[in-house]
Amino acid sequence: MRSIRFARPLLFALVLCALVTLAAPAPSYAQFGISINIGFAPPALPVYVQPPVPAPGYIWAPGYWAWNPDFGDYYWVPGTWVLAPRMGYLWTPGYWGWVGGAFVWNAGYWGPHIGFYGGVNYGFGYGGVGYEGGYWNNGAFFYNRSVSNVTNVTSITNVYNKTVVVNNVTNVSYNGGSGGITAQPTAAERTAAAETHIQPTAEQTQHQQAASTNRSLRASVNQGKPSIAATAKPGVFSGSGVVAAKAAPPFHPVPVSAVAKGAPRGTTPAAGGGRPAGAEMKSMSRPAPTATTPKSAPPPKSMSRPSAEEMKSMSRPAPTTMKSAPPPKTTPRPATTTTTPKSAPPPKSAPRPSGEKPKSEPGPH
Repeated sequence: MRSIRFARPLLFALVLCALVTLAAPAPSYAQFGISINIGFAPPALPVYVQPPVPAPGYIWAPGYWAWNPDFGDYYWVPGTWVLAPRMGYLWTPGYWGWVGGAFVWNAGYWGPHIGFYGGVNYGFGYGGVGYEGGYWNNGAFFYNRSVSNVTNVTSITNVYNKTVVVNNVTNVSYNGGSGGITAQPTAAERTAAAETHIQPTAEQTQHQQAASTNRSLRASVNQGKPSIAATAKPGVFSGSGVVAAKAAPPFHPVPVSAVAKGAPRGTTPAAGGGRPAGAEMKSMSRPAPTATTPKSAPPPKSMSRPSAEEMKSMSRPAPTTMKSAPPPKTTPRPATTTTTPKSAPPPKSAPRPSGEKPKSEPGPH
């Protein structure tokens, strides 16, 4: 009896420990995908200068275009220097990917190795694959001065110089779709995707939230060239550590009314900020059956004369009745009725409908 009395509290303790273990947060092993589906391509990446490293241990997180459904527009999240949440961890940037007829945002994360970020050339060491801006060594981060802006060499002594060759020289900010980058994950990036990851730090989250409330960072306002392109520290949008964009590729914004909360899915995006996508929306609002109308209703110009003759021939008895009861050989006149079907489709005017189809069909936008 005593053994049973002691067994019950022990069993209760084991169950309680199991519940606590299940309730504890587990580390993530995959890139954090956010269910933001947009039918229009984000603008191209602006050109800007990286601000100097504020202090040792900071790692560069490049700027990117985010989406705010409240005002139906992309907005720029400035690039910034961030302290790593754990020694030896590196930052894998997020990226937009074309999936299932819409753009889906794949959020960035911290991990021991750089994972796949869409092949997007964010610059400053993020050339599309891996990171060449620096590396960890014995608990210290070493900066590559060829791509990282290190000016205070007195306090930041862990530096080196290594030439970086970038093969993906483009400002396209998304993967897949029309005009998007066609990069696929490498074997090393697939391995990195299975490692333990850490979500963006609280400073990074606050940095993005501050950018979402800054009207000047909206794509429709800055035309793809934000006045705050990068900052020295997260959330600091004023002062000496803030740099503006030097240049930006041509920007063709989509009307806000067309990209509001209910942005249509399935539109074909294109490079350069989604201009062709906006044009497609206009073509989609027109009647689509124009391509099939020549089959059901021939154009009036090329078929107007034959149709008049056909009406006369159609008013006569159908020639098929003559086949069921052939006339005698001594009466050749009824045989002339068999020539009427030949005059119905004149060979000269028949090619005209096929030649005029491209005029009635709207070309690709």
